[in-house]
Amino acid sequence: MRSAEQSRDAASVWDIATPSRRGRLPGVSMAGFRARTTGLVDLGVVPYPAVTVAVDLGEGTLTVADADGRRRSGGVVVGLGSVGVRGRGRDIACLQVRLSPPVAHAVLGACAEPGAAVVSLEDLWGRDAARVQERLRAAGSWEERFARAEAALVRRYEAGRAVEPEVAFVWGRMVASRGGVRVERLAAEVGWSRKRLWSRFRARIGLTPKRAAQLVRFDHAAHRLAAGHSAARVAAETGYADQSHLHREVMAFTGATPTAVGGAPWLAVDDVAWAAAAYLSDDGTRTAPA
Repeated sequence: MRSAEQSRDAASVWDIATPSRRGRLPGVSMAGFRARTTGLVDLGVVPYPAVTVAVDLGEGTLTVADADGRRRSGGVVVGLGSVGVRGRGRDIACLQVRLSPPVAHAVLGACAEPGAAVVSLEDLWGRDAARVQERLRAAGSWEERFARAEAALVRRYEAGRAVEPEVAFVWGRMVASRGGVRVERLAAEVGWSRKRLWSRFRARIGLTPKRAAQLVRFDHAAHRLAAGHSAARVAAETGYADQSHLHREVMAFTGATPTAVGGAPWLAVDDVAWAAAAYLSDDGTRTAPA
């Protein structure tokens, strides 16, 4: 299968570390990356249904740019479903954290905009961002880094403001259905009007319910494409009206064709780095792509 070849290619570029145990905070996954080359690495980031925090553990050579070319370094937050994001650097070492949107709301602060493209962690955490980064750099092992990162996240989560249970429930249903549930049905299930759900969900998650469901469905389709399935088959099995519908949506999220997305280098690391947490719901439920 092509996915096995991609995984080997990813392993040839990166040393990837993952925690040896499940974390205390549901809806969170972590992985450590260290480039096996000192040469320039320039990668497009495929949109994913989680908010991503990347902390540079090297000498500050890693930068993350949004679609407009604005660059951030150090500790960087990539918003939910951000399009046109690229990571670039030499001799890269970083820790990445994927946060389900309801968890991200509490961890990153109610004033944060989860749907924003790329922001500095310092803008959200202030001086604490630099302290956390230094503690992660000083750690003697990946396990120690994961433990220190988790402690910082738990502290922030407990001090933060949780989203409404209805919003968390709706996100969980989207994840479980792989984006296949209609917004009207979700509103009825939580006893809200469609307008109220639309407003609260957008304010807390950063995307409208429709766009969030599209993102979850796209992510499932992208992994099927990366596994070597044809675009026609993926479209038929992931809820798209036809292959043209899949093509339009993939282009909208990535600016690339389904064929190009299926071979995306960054997507290839998912089977190694995020195998245990393919999708993250609000309560930590894992739903792996078929």
